[in-house]
Amino acid sequence: MSMDNISLGTAGLDELVPSRYAVQVGDIDVLVISDGVLPITSKTMATNADPAEFADWLDERFLPADVLDWPLNVVVLRSGDRTILVDAGLGLEFPDFPRAGQLGRRMEAAGIDPAAVTDVVLTHLHMDHVGGLLSDGLKERFRPDLQIHVATREAEFWDSPDFSHTEMPAPVPGVLRRVAAQFLDEYSGRLRTFEMEYEVAPGVLVARTGGHTPGHSIVRLASGGDQLTFAGDAVFAPGFDNPEWHNGFDHDPEESARVRISLLRELAATGESMVATHLPFPSVCRVAVAGDVFRCVPAVWDY
Repeated sequence: MSMDNISLGTAGLDELVPSRYAVQVGDIDVLVISDGVLPITSKTMATNADPAEFADWLDERFLPADVLDWPLNVVVLRSGDRTILVDAGLGLEFPDFPRAGQLGRRMEAAGIDPAAVTDVVLTHLHMDHVGGLLSDGLKERFRPDLQIHVATREAEFWDSPDFSHTEMPAPVPGVLRRVAAQFLDEYSGRLRTFEMEYEVAPGVLVARTGGHTPGHSIVRLASGGDQLTFAGDAVFAPGFDNPEWHNGFDHDPEESARVRISLLRELAATGESMVATHLPFPSVCRVAVAGDVFRCVPAVWDY
């Protein structure tokens, strides 16, 4: 899967607004793919924020005060002989969210055969990260020897998940529990769990951070002097200039803030690139720091 093959679409499947973006990290091919957008109650983005301050934050960014569109990004990597899917999007099970769950057709548009994927890395088991693995029309196209990497602590957590510190809309915890249980039931034989970190392929390291969920993990890429981190749900859009604001999906909000601040400080110090699930597509950016707050500096598109 060369960069040329990654960026080449199939006739009739391309869209007016691009849904994939290719980046090179040394010898590692990286393709960010949009799984679409998911509507979310705005206040879920900052549950502990002063309402007036959060209203100003939304207004300054021309974002709606009630419901906003939450981007969903996944990544396909090629390192050596491994083709790795990092997270799998929402899937097609949720008709109330018709603009999400686009992974299958967008992989096809990018010329990526699901059967070519050797590994899946899951940052965590929330439904918008595993749903694509459960979607009819996609899951049967994955190879039978597909290896799925997830932190041991994450798999254990969903045996009896604790939602006591989350602030989600009422139906969501039950759906999260059901989808995670279905995933673990269907894929138990393919799971490759790790304790703290695991090198999936040359230069591709998955590392557990905890916080957002107990086994939440990030993926660190390093090759030829270049670096990029896929931060999963460790960083949301408000988390740069308000890193201590809590997200309603955080299972441990205080630890999530500590993880976020530590990661952003590290990325600001190294100058490496970052991609995150819920930052606006393609979300490739660098992190600048000023005192106790951070700034997302979007990459200049290469076209």
